[in-house]
Amino acid sequence: MDVNNLIEMANQIGEFFDSMPDREEALAGIADHIRKFWAPRMRVPLLEALEDPALTATIKPIVVEALEKHRMALMPVGVG
Repeated sequence: MDVNNLIEMANQIGEFFDSMPDREEALAGIADHIRKFWAPRMRVPLLEALEDPALTATIKPIVVEALEKHRMALMPVGVG
């Protein structure tokens, strides 16, 4: 999967949840959506993008925060 497309999709999810008044609920919502609806082959490259500063710079801050906070729940079993 093209990581740039994954980042674009994650950013769209982040835009939706960013309007929520409760930041913790928004972060959990982003992570939960990605965990439920994205296949492991989509989640792994997105999480790996956090290791590349150039890619991380293209991810909305709320999405980065959600991915970092909920990394273990998002990582498929047997990976990482």
